[in-house]
Amino acid sequence: MYYWYKKMKDVPGSDMGGFTRILHSGNPDNLMEEIPSIVVDPLPEGLDRGYIVLNRPWAFVQWLEKATIEEEYILMAEPDHIFVNPLPNLAHGDHPAAFPFFYIKPAENEKIMRKYYPEEMGPVTNVDPIGNSPVIIKKSILEKIAPTWMNVSLRMKDDPETDKAFGWVLEMYGYAVASALHGVRHILRKDFMLQPPWDLEVGNKFIIHYTYGCDYNMKGELTYGKIGEWRFDKRSHLRGPPPRNLSLPPPGVPESVVRLVKAVNEASANIPNWDTQ
Repeated sequence: MYYWYKKMKDVPGSDMGGFTRILHSGNPDNLMEEIPSIVVDPLPEGLDRGYIVLNRPWAFVQWLEKATIEEEYILMAEPDHIFVNPLPNLAHGDHPAAFPFFYIKPAENEKIMRKYYPEEMGPVTNVDPIGNSPVIIKKSILEKIAPTWMNVSLRMKDDPETDKAFGWVLEMYGYAVASALHGVRHILRKDFMLQPPWDLEVGNKFIIHYTYGCDYNMKGELTYGKIGEWRFDKRSHLRGPPPRNLSLPPPGVPESVVRLVKAVNEASANIPNWDTQ
């Protein structure tokens, strides 16, 4: 991610400013000198119940309190994001920009949503179908939302019905609800991000999110759910970075997947000590 941030930052059309990696382990790591980073504390032991993402809103609360942030707007993004086009400020004034996720469905979960977004606040359709990432938002607005995001997420995790219903996207719902509680609506930008293998072309989109495994046979046919003869899946590299010079997909595989692998290969070829850190 950081390699492609640096490459795209000063390209015409980009509004990107500084970069900060927020590390919520509580301890510095071996990338501190390579990537601008700030270390914040994790939640008290046991509070995340093994759901490590629950540390994210608390990390943002600490960062916003500790850091000197020169920019007026903040992009919240994740390590499995690759910038593929220069990113302008997609927000407009007090209206943040966000990517709409098809699996965040406030209206279909109204009974649960009402535990956190009461009827007097309005219809649950006021809750945007988003998570906190990718989002471009005014810093002053995020400073108001972040503590609520943390508290709502903790309450959700503490409620068995909510925890079961929302699962691994619980913290995303936490951000969406917190935003709505503060009366914040997001501009929904489908072009903010693409997610291979389902999105086939990069086009004018800005970020590749490589969250899904990409499995294909040698005919270029998707074999999702079954390990392919050719595959790229970040979960294959949990113990270390992927090797340099990954094999390219076979003919017929969508351009988005080819672009993803080429982007990883370019970054790994140009980052010193790739295989040793």
